[in-house]
Amino acid sequence: MTKHFSPYDADKPLFATCSCGQHASEEDHLKAGMSTLEHQETGRSTEEEFSNDFIEAALVKAILPHERQRRDFLRAVGKGAAMAAISAVFPLGSLKAMAMEKGSIEKSTLKVGFIPITCAAPLILAEPMGFFKEQGLNVELNKTAGWALVRDKIMNHEYDASQFLAPMPLAMTLGAGSSAQTVNVAAIQNVNGQAIVLALKHKSNRDPKNWKGFKFAIPFEFSMHNFLLRYYLAEAGIDPDRDVQLRVVPPAEMLANLRAGNIDGFLGPDPFSQRAVFEGVGFIHILSQDIWNGHPCCSFGASASFIQQNPNTFAALYRAFLKSSAFAHDKNNRKEVAAIISKPKYLNQPEIIVNQVITGRYADGLGNIVNAPGRVGFEAIPWEGMALWMLTQMKRWGYLKGDVSYQAIAEKVFMMTDAKKAMQGLGLEVPQSSGKIVVMGKAFDPLKPQSYVDSFGIKR
Repeated sequence: MTKHFSPYDADKPLFATCSCGQHASEEDHLKAGMSTLEHQETGRSTEEEFSNDFIEAALVKAILPHERQRRDFLRAVGKGAAMAAISAVFPLGSLKAMAMEKGSIEKSTLKVGFIPITCAAPLILAEPMGFFKEQGLNVELNKTAGWALVRDKIMNHEYDASQFLAPMPLAMTLGAGSSAQTVNVAAIQNVNGQAIVLALKHKSNRDPKNWKGFKFAIPFEFSMHNFLLRYYLAEAGIDPDRDVQLRVVPPAEMLANLRAGNIDGFLGPDPFSQRAVFEGVGFIHILSQDIWNGHPCCSFGASASFIQQNPNTFAALYRAFLKSSAFAHDKNNRKEVAAIISKPKYLNQPEIIVNQVITGRYADGLGNIVNAPGRVGFEAIPWEGMALWMLTQMKRWGYLKGDVSYQAIAEKVFMMTDAKKAMQGLGLEVPQSSGKIVVMGKAFDPLKPQSYVDSFGIKR
């Protein structure tokens, strides 16, 4: 159905010289007989090579976000030296071990939840592409109607694992909005992939300073949609709790509410943002990547109790997910991804809509065709800096009361934690985040989360 590929080429280019960093081009690398791509296409690559390449590439891209930086760095020191340097400060070995560690599977038949949105692509793809079966797993993907139901099914142990909105495991662990139950994030399902959509009647009212009295829909309180919309409004001087109404509406119902005039807009998941344009009821005001480029949206994980009781099973799930993420992230595969996930058993959406989201070439509802290749990405590393930022917004808007142990909570929930503890035991320096987080021009210092909260004029 699909050829194998190298994650180094997934977001052209992570390693801009060649996949090992020691040649001027991939062509020279091929001549030297060292191409990872060649190995994989001829069936000689191993699962370990595949997983390791993906993790290494994601780490390099996070540390050196600009193509020229990556190219110059890798050309100067070579891939081997680069990975050695990164391993000294990041839990590279632990991440690889988690991806590759194999043992007797405790539970082979699993129920896994997902919401039918494009964010679920990595989880969905693992079924038709056979990645679950490769790991000896019989996974039943359960299409779920809403996020509250996902939460309840995880907490009641009806689902073994699930797609979550990225802030949900933090909230569930803290008992915010529900009883407390520790839920771990093993991977980020997607970055970016959302948009603020407005009703067509607001085409001439694009300045958020003029949006007092607007009614907006969000899919769930503990969502990046809620936090990003609140941030965007507050930066324009609009108090999201006093000047506008924010209503929790399931994504599938957002368009009907927009058409009926019950809401003025929404910050929601795709493909519903694009479907609003397709159906002629709204336009894309701004992509979420233009608020925070690289922000997490959905995550993948399970309750801590499930992971503790079934460590080999969960490791197998992680390996399948990792391969799916790498496939989905490759821009060359995006049309195929759209064709697969748009099917009735998954998203049940017109392929033309899903394709616009996945490829980033889309109509905005204002008469323009826009090219935004970063509209959605599928990068799996669960950086703790992401968790820390989400916790600051939960504190900012009153979802968390009293003092917040930001770092301790982030470490408890995000699964880079155990690797970092192992590094500390070896006396290695442990960084606090993957790199710089900038939201609407304002940098977030993960070492000073409470100072960040205190710096905002509009907050609860």
